Amino acid sequence: MSTTAPASGHSDTRSRSWLSAPRPAPRLPQDQVEARYPRLRFQVFMGIFIGYAGFYLIRNNIPLIAKILLDEGHIDKAGIGLIANSALVAYGLGKFFMAMMSDRSNARYFLPIGLALSAVANLVVAFVPAVSGSLAMFAIVMFVNGWFQGMGWPPCGRVLVHWFSTNERGWKTSIWNTAHNVGGMAVGAAAAVGLSMTGGQWQSAFWFPAVIALGVAALALWLIRDTPESVGLPPIEEYRDDPAKVDADASELETMSTWELVRTHILTNRAMVLLAFANVFVYTLRYGVLTWAPTYLSEVHHASVTEGIAGFSLFELAGIFGTLACGWVSDKVFRGNRSRTGVTFMAGVALFVVLYWLAPVGTPYWLLMVYLFFIGAFIYGPVMLIGLQALDMSAKHVAGTAAGFTGLFGYVLGATMASSGVGFVAQHYGWNLTFGLLTAFTIVAIVLLAMVGPEERRLMEEHRRRADARR
Repeated sequence: MSTTAPASGHSDTRSRSWLSAPRPAPRLPQDQVEARYPRLRFQVFMGIFIGYAGFYLIRNNIPLIAKILLDEGHIDKAGIGLIANSALVAYGLGKFFMAMMSDRSNARYFLPIGLALSAVANLVVAFVPAVSGSLAMFAIVMFVNGWFQGMGWPPCGRVLVHWFSTNERGWKTSIWNTAHNVGGMAVGAAAAVGLSMTGGQWQSAFWFPAVIALGVAALALWLIRDTPESVGLPPIEEYRDDPAKVDADASELETMSTWELVRTHILTNRAMVLLAFANVFVYTLRYGVLTWAPTYLSEVHHASVTEGIAGFSLFELAGIFGTLACGWVSDKVFRGNRSRTGVTFMAGVALFVVLYWLAPVGTPYWLLMVYLFFIGAFIYGPVMLIGLQALDMSAKHVAGTAAGFTGLFGYVLGATMASSGVGFVAQHYGWNLTFGLLTAFTIVAIVLLAMVGPEERRLMEEHRRRADARR
């Protein structure tokens, strides 16, 4: 028997716990493989879809009730930005560092545990008066919440690379990525229901979604399985006869330190570094609009709090259509070239950000919603593509860490500019300069995504050669 650890597990000599990635189970007979593989692929996909949508119910609900907090007078715009920023920065850090743990852990347990812990943090915000009574305490608890939120994406990425092969992963990832938007829409609805039930008490925008999230965590635990090999099935590359773009040697998990893996597979990967920097500006745009759209609508266009929340939810709804369209365009129009697709969609973001910005006071509410819809539709394409490219351009056993690396830049730098930075500029220099900067960021993102193209084409050519050799 070979001493090399299989792709899905670890060597027998490694210290193990209940959270460790499970060892491969004995291979099932072929007839059982054919019967179980399609069913389990659907089951685990639904598990990570529903589970990840649950994270969005409780990720960062500050924008939904920012107007209420501002009206109470205890927190100004800069304070709102600080609280939102603490959650987003923590999420970026958590997504990267928890990804390193996730690559060695059982996704079935890792995701639900993170979701449950995040729900507890939201309950603390709602029911512990000392938290809401202090800006510092509020920011600290939201930082803890953001760290636990970092336990969501990495296990999903692990499941995607183990259960879905390269030539189908673009479309499947685009479908899964709409979980962002399903959760984003659902939190708007959940917050509205909570506010309605409690007569407008802002705490309900935290505790009501958190209760729902705990139920989602239990459902995800029931549905998710770690890898095909852990349940007696062959690796997905063997099952679908579709080799990965990047060769993987899972024994590196046993012979290399975490830092060595990061340095070898990520820091020296030029495409990965470019993707990370592009993600800074993509996420600045995503969260810059998402975080401040309700406040902008209220202050400039005199929309109500409910109308502002509706704009927030519409932005997320649009992301569903945009993400699916992006996956289709990437596969059918640009034949798997993610970079060209990303450039095209970022150009769409630039157009509608400018239209939204220049809309004069008195513009019909429905037209403002149209602009927000298309901003959301176009921005979520690159959000999905960058994560997908990180998975495609990394070895299978470090896929979660690779995606976490791009997320680290997106949230720690991009989200910082979006929440605190945009809030500071809006408060001290007005909305015109704010939207001018957001427009400039779209141009920078376009340039960086275009620079990833040559490296992506090289990997695609290598993938085609390996596929031809197998035939």
